[in-house]
Amino acid sequence: MKKDNNKKYNNKKDKLNNSDIYVNQTELESALKKTLDKQVSKKGIGTLGEKTLHSVLKLYFEPDEDKHEVALDGYFADIYNQTGVIEIQTRQLNKLRDKLAVFLNHYPVTVVYPCPYNKWVCWVDPETLEATGKKRLSSRHYNEYDAFFELYKIKSFLKNPNLHIRLLLMDVEDYKLLNGWNETRKKGSWRYDRIPVGVRRIIELDQPEDYMMFLPLELKEKFTVKDYSKTCGISEDTARMVLNILYYLGVVSRTGKEVNAYLYEAVAQ
Repeated sequence: MKKDNNKKYNNKKDKLNNSDIYVNQTELESALKKTLDKQVSKKGIGTLGEKTLHSVLKLYFEPDEDKHEVALDGYFADIYNQTGVIEIQTRQLNKLRDKLAVFLNHYPVTVVYPCPYNKWVCWVDPETLEATGKKRLSSRHYNEYDAFFELYKIKSFLKNPNLHIRLLLMDVEDYKLLNGWNETRKKGSWRYDRIPVGVRRIIELDQPEDYMMFLPLELKEKFTVKDYSKTCGISEDTARMVLNILYYLGVVSRTGKEVNAYLYEAVAQ
């Protein structure tokens, strides 16, 4: 697999050629090349101490590796530079709680969370680590609303003025091992690695007022979770999670009930 990493990436880039829809694509490609070159000298993708997506995003946000993995107050910051601390967390934001409890007392902290929009699934033989078959575009498209399930895990920190959130709406290649339990070996399989294709959008959340962007103009003045779900085109579970956080941040208020459902309205900022 190590032999083909750059070839696969170049083929993908030629096919998409979407520098016009991606943010800072030159910087991402440079970070990806640097990461893949390191991995080729090792054993292939996903074999360093950190996964490819995490490594690439560190270089994307801070190319100077002397500012990576900096010891601060008993922890290691992914990045520490003139802007403060930057933590790249590709999943499980709850794992940042201990760091945030310490870092936010002393530094501005930016938490970067990538949200896969387009995802190409690539299957990998668990013995040879060679890709098998063609990449398949997943029918599931994630969006910025899906990130609220992760933001909920650090909800108690979201009002802290030192905390800055960056949601990256991204296209990625998702490499999975053919080690599942059914006859196709796909059910219950493990993710091997993720390789970024491009960043479509960066959503910056620096203060509670910034979360107003999650209130579409088409919303009724007073609305329920169901109304919000329909207007935003998201599931009711996702809508409930988003409104939970918007309510906590004071972006919306509860004004009563319609039958058994809370009525919400936007709070003037």
